[in-house]
Amino acid sequence: MANSYLLPLFLSLIVISSVSANFQRDVEITWGDGRGQITNNGELLTLSLDKSSGSGFQSKNEYLFGKIDMQMKLVPGNSAGTVTTLYLKSPGTTWDEIDFEFLGNVSGDPYTLHTNVYTQGKGDKEQQFKLWFDPTADFHTYTILWNPQRIIFTVDGTPIREFKNMESIGTLFPKNRPMRMYSSLWNADDWATRGGLVKTDWSKAPFTASYRGFNQEACVWSNGKSSCPDVSKQGTTGSWLSQELDSTAQERMRWVQKNYMIYNYCTDSKRFPQGLPKECLAA
Repeated sequence: MANSYLLPLFLSLIVISSVSANFQRDVEITWGDGRGQITNNGELLTLSLDKSSGSGFQSKNEYLFGKIDMQMKLVPGNSAGTVTTLYLKSPGTTWDEIDFEFLGNVSGDPYTLHTNVYTQGKGDKEQQFKLWFDPTADFHTYTILWNPQRIIFTVDGTPIREFKNMESIGTLFPKNRPMRMYSSLWNADDWATRGGLVKTDWSKAPFTASYRGFNQEACVWSNGKSSCPDVSKQGTTGSWLSQELDSTAQERMRWVQKNYMIYNYCTDSKRFPQGLPKECLAA
């Protein structure tokens, strides 16, 4: 595991090896009227956005816990106003959701990586980051690990955020609703870039994001049953179902948060004048 957490000097130089994945088998393009395309015998998927519409896809499987990897190359150049997403979400009005959102920016300025966790329709747990590499120059791997004890967000194998199960102190944690994986590319220039001050430059359209290497290690939910045994009895060392951050991984995460985190709801006392959320005080 320690080999996944490289020294800062080499973080931007990681070479991503393509894994065996087949988008034709594993996902379906759900909207965009042809703006989403699967090519290269199912190995590559692209989403595009123009002034008329964006596009999106979802996994064919539902999951109740899993480790989801996706290699993504984001919209290059002037991406201001655009949002590219990768997230897990359950249906309904009191949904659960685990978010990666990539907020575009003008040429030469970095993307903002926005993360959030919703449980029973309640979120407000945002953390935002800049990245230590250009996410438009090549593919990079973004991972959501979701097990009964924690949610870990990682980038190229380096953890950037951990959201622990703190139900014991009254913090909601998503663990009962199966979720699908979704991804989309859409226009949000009313808020995405500098709070909506910078608008989408439609002369640069179509905007395109690319995907490959979708990997799903997960408890697949089908017909009301999980493909995994009782997860409360899972304790296999090394299994993603019981995975936690070792000391090396925690050190890597602290390095990212110290150098690249730009917003943390847990330090925003103005937003929570009645007191910070319980999980922030317990962290």
